[in-house]
Formats: sequence, C-alpha cells, structure tokens
Amino acid sequence: MDMLSNVALAGGLAWASGIRLYATVFVAGLLGRLGVVHLPSGLDILTDNWMLGVSGVLMVGEFLADKVPAFDSIWDAIHTFIRIPAGTLLAWGVFKDSTPAMQTAAALLGGALVSGTHLAKSGGRALINTSPEPFSNWGASVGEDISWMGILYLMWQHPLVLLIALGIFILLLLWLLPKILRGLRALWRTVQRFRGALGGDTTEERLPPPQSLR
Repeated sequence: MDMLSNVALAGGLAWASGIRLYATVFVAGLLGRLGVVHLPSGLDILTDNWMLGVSGVLMVGEFLADKVPAFDSIWDAIHTFIRIPAGTLLAWGVFKDSTPAMQTAAALLGGALVSGTHLAKSGGRALINTSPEPFSNWGASVGEDISWMGILYLMWQHPLVLLIALGIFILLLLWLLPKILRGLRALWRTVQRFRGALGGDTTEERLPPPQSLR
C-alpha cells in the first residue's frame, strides 16, 4: 500500500471508530479475511476468528443500543473509554511497518480524530435526547449508519476523496464542538434548576421553644 492509501486507511478507521467501533473492526476484519481488501500487517489481528466473533456480537449490540433513546447516551458515555483508545490503536496498527516516529504521529492524529468524532456524536445525541419523541434519535442513528458506510467505502475505493472529506469534517468539527459544549452546559444548568425546583426548601421553619412557666 502506498502512503496515500495508508493515511486514508488510518484516518478512515479512526473516523469510523468514533461512530461505530465494533462494526468498523468486524467489517475491516471480515473483508481482510475474505481477501476483498488488503490490510497492513499491523491489522492482521482483525482477521482472527476470536476477533471476528467477539466484534460481530458486539456490533449487533451496538446497533440495537444506538436506536434506543436515552440508553444510547449511556452507551456512548461508557464507550468514551473504549472507542478512543481502540481507534488510536487502529491508526497505529496501519503504520506498524513504518518508522516509530510515523507510527507515533499516526496514533496521535488518529486519537485526536476519534476523540473529536466520538464527542460530537455523544454530545449531539445527548442534546437530541432532550426531545420526548424517538424519531429524531432514530433519524440521527440512521444518518450515522449511512455516514459510517460512506467512510468505509471511500477509505478503500477512493482514498483521496476520503482525505478531502476528512479535512472538511475536521473544519466542521472545529465549528461544531464549541456549540455542542455550550448546549450541554445549558442542558446541565437546566437539569440542576429542575432538580432544585423539585427538591424545594424542605427545611421547616422552627418555632422558638415555649417559655417555661414560673
């Protein structure tokens, strides 16, 4: 694989992992196992039977969890500690046969990309879940599924187009993340005020003790 393809593969895997980690691992491993795509030696582990079995089961769970309003935010919160290191390792594995400096740079950039993608996804879902109806949540989930499939397709079939799309996404991410963070802060303040209103002031006014009769 040439440098362009490797960069697109590392960026695409990190980007896709921030949206659908287990599906990314399973599909990449399965296509590599069937010989449909060529994976670098650092990603050969994805083609292992155990890896395919575990990632396949988790992929189904991830797909279902992502369609359940409110629970999807819990799932995303837990996977902050899984998606980010996993996406970083995938980018690192692409450049296993390169110099240590290039491999480290790929891991740093991959980690930054999967972190931003995950935060945008989880933060956006948290704001969407403030709506009582489930259709906006389902629409966002389907949109993420389509975006994820597009990333994988471009990653292997049109790496240059993928890198251009990735650059546009990063610019959009830099514009979007501050807005999501402001929205989450406003949501947190609203929740705190609501909790305060429900709790109220439960302290009862205490009357002074009666004076003793003399």
